[in-house]
Amino acid sequence: MASVPQASGLPLFYNELVPVSLEEHGHLRARRTDKATWLANQHAVPLTVEEFPMAQRHYPIVFSIGDNPVPLALMGMSEGVNVFVGEDGAVPTDLYLPAYARRYPFLLAKLRPEAEELSLCFDPTSDLVGTFDEGALLFENGEPTEHIKNTLNFCEQFEIAGNMSANFVQDLQKHELLMDGELTFNRDDLAQPMVYRGFKIINQDKLRDLRGDLLRTWNKNGMLALIYAHMLSLELVRDVFAKQAQQGALPQQPSAPAPEGVA
Repeated sequence: MASVPQASGLPLFYNELVPVSLEEHGHLRARRTDKATWLANQHAVPLTVEEFPMAQRHYPIVFSIGDNPVPLALMGMSEGVNVFVGEDGAVPTDLYLPAYARRYPFLLAKLRPEAEELSLCFDPTSDLVGTFDEGALLFENGEPTEHIKNTLNFCEQFEIAGNMSANFVQDLQKHELLMDGELTFNRDDLAQPMVYRGFKIINQDKLRDLRGDLLRTWNKNGMLALIYAHMLSLELVRDVFAKQAQQGALPQQPSAPAPEGVA
């Protein structure tokens, strides 16, 4: 349910990546938009731990499956369904958007697998960077503009937050706190209960059994607050399911069998 598909080998949302350069892109502009079309039909978006306090007010926070789980904002119960963002990319004005989505179409990436440094890149298939009349230039007078400097800084801060998130998850794994999650929904209008799997959550029983000195350390360094933000956010799962049902986007179910004695 909460996997982040990367079949192309590129990060989620990105179709291509090219490094930003004065020679190639000195004439390009970046423009703003109030519609996140790249978010439409995406049911799970990576989060950094810094975002947990804000995100937990809007979405359930879960963890992806696999050897290297990442925190995810659950924006739909099924792949291909986002109950918050419209098909045209329209986003409610009061909705918190994960930084992973806000940095698009830019990101920091290695130009070669063996490279140590990260370079600012962008997705050339995006309609947010191009030869427009409006928008902010990437370069001016042969120098990066304030806009591209701010973009670079945002992406750098995201990488730092991403490393913090990886360390947070490593601590959870070290103490075997992540377990496979399962959600079951049963309503009168369903032919049978709907069961969702394919994500991880924190095992509350194991959390309660942790040593007191470890819990005190986590309380002081803020990790315990992040854990509780995750657990509290799970209360929103039923809201997401209800939104998806209201939008008629639940997976197809087999018809309920007719009661005995009814032809």
